[in-house]
Amino acid sequence: MAESRAERKARRALIQAAEGSGETKSSKKSKSSKDAKVKSNKGKAKGKCSGARQGGTKDSEVRPKRSYKDSTKPARKAVDPKSPCSIMKACGGCTALNRPYKKQLAAKQAAMEELFASLCEREGIAVDPIRGMGVTLGDPGKYPAPRGFRHKAATPFAPGKEGAVRCGFFERGTHRIVAVPECPVEAPGARQILNGIAREAERLHIPAFNEDKHLGLLRYAIVRCGWRSDQIMVTVVTAQRDLPHAREFFDAIAALDSHIVSVAQNINGRPGNAILGEETRIVYGAECMRDQLLGCEFDISPTAFYQTNPQQTELLYQLAIDGMDLQQGDVLMDAYCGSGTIGLCAAKNAQDKGVGIMLLGVERNPAGIADARRNAELNGLTRSAWFMADDATDYILDAADNNERVDVLSIDPPRAGSTPEFLEAACALKPRRITYISCNPVTQERDLHQLLDGGYRLLSITPVDMFPHTDHTETVAVLEHRQPTR
Repeated sequence: MAESRAERKARRALIQAAEGSGETKSSKKSKSSKDAKVKSNKGKAKGKCSGARQGGTKDSEVRPKRSYKDSTKPARKAVDPKSPCSIMKACGGCTALNRPYKKQLAAKQAAMEELFASLCEREGIAVDPIRGMGVTLGDPGKYPAPRGFRHKAATPFAPGKEGAVRCGFFERGTHRIVAVPECPVEAPGARQILNGIAREAERLHIPAFNEDKHLGLLRYAIVRCGWRSDQIMVTVVTAQRDLPHAREFFDAIAALDSHIVSVAQNINGRPGNAILGEETRIVYGAECMRDQLLGCEFDISPTAFYQTNPQQTELLYQLAIDGMDLQQGDVLMDAYCGSGTIGLCAAKNAQDKGVGIMLLGVERNPAGIADARRNAELNGLTRSAWFMADDATDYILDAADNNERVDVLSIDPPRAGSTPEFLEAACALKPRRITYISCNPVTQERDLHQLLDGGYRLLSITPVDMFPHTDHTETVAVLEHRQPTR
């Protein structure tokens, strides 16, 4: 798939900023870095966010396509004793882990400024300084080295010699698994649980899945760790429902960490890239784990969307909430709402300020809506929050046809961005404010042009570093109708 002009601009800016940072690199290393960035940006137009949104919406647990032929071969050793991560070169997940955080943020800032240059010139604004973890670009003093911020960790499994169960990360550009004793960017303890699952499977002779031959049982495992809570949820993906020694296996997983409150089994017998199948059942403990964001309680089911970096999620959501400028009596529509996190945080924030609003959430997956309704009850918002299981585009087209009232529209679409039909209907509804959170600034930049053509002005665009040490950046755009109706 060819890169778009905007994707090429963003990639060039990242490379130029990194090269201008004063760091010396061999020509071979530079080529590898550029190739990694090309692959990353190509994936942005059709990929996913880091996390798992139900029903294939925001982040539907799809891993990159790779050849399965070498899945059981040992990974090449690529250990640098001076690196903050012993497998950094082989893994390839944190390509900038050795780069000072200030330089990482500067590179991302340059990329966003180039990507949004025409929009900013059109609107007479500048891209805000990127908001990093514990720091904003331009702040004086020493910058942090973010660690332990990924509260979701996952592993594939593959068969090894003599019944061994191999786990870890896929080596960059291959389908070989690199063993991971620990990961510096994951929540403490998460990787130990994943490795423990492999050991228990070996002990009980539960075979790992061979994707070449389509044989075996154990495919993936996902660990979610609470941020404000100490609760942990484990989801094990198997090729079929029935496992040998199943009860002993699931009990052993639950015993790996005293904070595990729930173990789920997801069944995915289909070939292909999707990690999760359609059937999920709880095999130990509670149906959900619980965590908090911006003072709200959230129950998180095994396949629900919940951001991987909750510390930055609070920042991301607060930027959007501030941009909404909610007023008494407003109707807030939260499109692509998932389990309702953004809308409920906004409604709770308004309620705490004595501002009464009505929240309407739209999400095409019924399971996500069930989570959202449960979360509304948890936070005492059932009387002012309604959630609809519907396609966001279909719903907003119908709302526009019926001249329904929407004062503020919150958009948080998948990586592909919104649709022209949705944006056209949004402009027809004429909400006073639109906040657009994006995990793919390239498609957001495209969509913002349509919103501006439809009668909106761009008030701000703020980059947020959700995943340090990678080239991934999220953005919050705030728009206002040029002729407010209220």
